Amino acid sequence: MEKSAVSVNTEGLFRPFQVKNLVLRNRFVMAPMTRQHSVNNVPNQDNVDYYVRRAQGEVGLILTEGTSIGRPGSQHQRDVPQIYQAAALDGWKRVVDAVHSHGGKIAPQLWHVGLQTPGPDGHQVPGVALEGPGTMTADDIQKTISAFTQAALDAQNLGFDAIELHGAHGYLIDQFFSRVTNTRNDEYGGKTIGDRNRFAVDLLKSIRRAVGPEMVVILRLSQWKSDDYDFQIARTPQEMEEWLLPLAEAGADVLHMSARRFWVPEFEGSDLGVAGWAKKITGLPIIAVGSVGLSGEVMGAFAGESSTATGLTELVRRYERGDFDLVAVGRSLLQDPDWVKKIHEHRDEELGNFTPASFGKYY
Repeated sequence: MEKSAVSVNTEGLFRPFQVKNLVLRNRFVMAPMTRQHSVNNVPNQDNVDYYVRRAQGEVGLILTEGTSIGRPGSQHQRDVPQIYQAAALDGWKRVVDAVHSHGGKIAPQLWHVGLQTPGPDGHQVPGVALEGPGTMTADDIQKTISAFTQAALDAQNLGFDAIELHGAHGYLIDQFFSRVTNTRNDEYGGKTIGDRNRFAVDLLKSIRRAVGPEMVVILRLSQWKSDDYDFQIARTPQEMEEWLLPLAEAGADVLHMSARRFWVPEFEGSDLGVAGWAKKITGLPIIAVGSVGLSGEVMGAFAGESSTATGLTELVRRYERGDFDLVAVGRSLLQDPDWVKKIHEHRDEELGNFTPASFGKYY
């Protein structure tokens, strides 16, 4: 294994970072990962302990697993946490307070799955009525924007340090972006990404009005989809401008740009990945994610593939040249809550490989 803290200087990744009133102790973010350990959709002591361990492990910002908003069809799997109804909100309050007591920062990922269905082992919620761009009435759209907005306001009132909207990977917000899944002929559809941005733009504006100017709003985006790795919402840098700039203007403070491999060039003629392009176009703080510190990508892990631990040379190179500001880590933090701390303390020999069995761990 390449020694990530010996062969490359990771000091820059441990500089504090601030956007608005969110101050982070380092540049590492825990990526959202669905865990299905919230029995009856209510965060419990297991959830408290799970997130506290990552705070103790020096993660700069914890992004929770996707948590469902108060809308029929927002959730398609059992035991996924909700962020509506009193019991679930009380459960999240316990999580937030516990993470803060250990010096951590935490943001919920607000989630509506749209027409996305779970895989064969996804523990599907029976009888759920999925909804997406092609099935939603204008009234459905407004009610969904209201449900997202209420979830954001509830998160703020619970003491979360920021919020993230899941606008990637083929879920509802992403389905509105896509020329394949959004075939509407009203104001929420259109032939260009600028037209199809309307749902996300209206959603961001609504949330910004509710939470005020200082609450940090993160938006997770991806080009690739779980059923099409080569899909691109934006097929050119010009289309990416048309996609991202209105989202920034509408209220997104940070863009979380998901790639299967963070270093893969997004467009021909440049070595910039999707995170680097987002930074170049918008100037916003950018989170990069995708196979950080591991040889294999996440969809391969779902297919049963293991990944060996690699170094952080390429990550640091791109970070230091300004491609992104923050780094999200998923699988490595899933199997080892102290992954960030070990890098900080130069305990490289303790950084392990990832095996799919780690998906079953909950500690």
